[in-house]
Amino acid sequence: MEFLKDHSIQNELLLIFISVVLGILIGAEREYRNKSAGLRTFILICFGSCLFTILSIKIGVDDPDRIAANIITGIGFLGAGVIFKGDSKIDGITTATTIWATASLGMAVGSGYVYLAVLGTILVLLILSSLTSFEKLIDREHKIREYKIAVTNYHDVPYCEELFRKHNLRYAISKQQYTQGNLSTSWIVTGKNVNHETLMKSLMEDERIIAYQF
Repeated sequence: MEFLKDHSIQNELLLIFISVVLGILIGAEREYRNKSAGLRTFILICFGSCLFTILSIKIGVDDPDRIAANIITGIGFLGAGVIFKGDSKIDGITTATTIWATASLGMAVGSGYVYLAVLGTILVLLILSSLTSFEKLIDREHKIREYKIAVTNYHDVPYCEELFRKHNLRYAISKQQYTQGNLSTSWIVTGKNVNHETLMKSLMEDERIIAYQF
């Protein structure tokens, strides 16, 4: 009986070690990209999920899914903490979903499904790294920017539209603001990234444009 107990403890320690290794792999990728949740965070998430799952199986004999279900709730709070609003978009969603996925990997290890956890880790790393190039390709061909352009009078607004058309960019007015003789217009502009770059050069060299930002 003592041998079986020691053997069980060794298996559990091995599962915990595996969960730490998987957490290191995912955390290293997030740390390399300088994300808000880094190496230590993902190690602790994967390790904690694994340990809670092991305890759920051992303690909750009659209701083993009770503790495991609360892991998902706790991970939801952690994920919400890394999501924040940037200047023009919501940031941190990828990191939040990676936290959620890492917790599931830890739970898989804790349940003894190591092969699923390893396969899941490989897929997570492929999604986080390999698809970055595909995202860049989409961004290069279909870049959306919000420009804020200041001019001296209302008649220069059609001139801005002419600039957008000249650089093969689609546009729409988002809002306008008039302050002390200057008219500031926010534009939602869509097109290829190279066209955005040439537009910025034109805006810097154009005497009719007082200021711009994006």
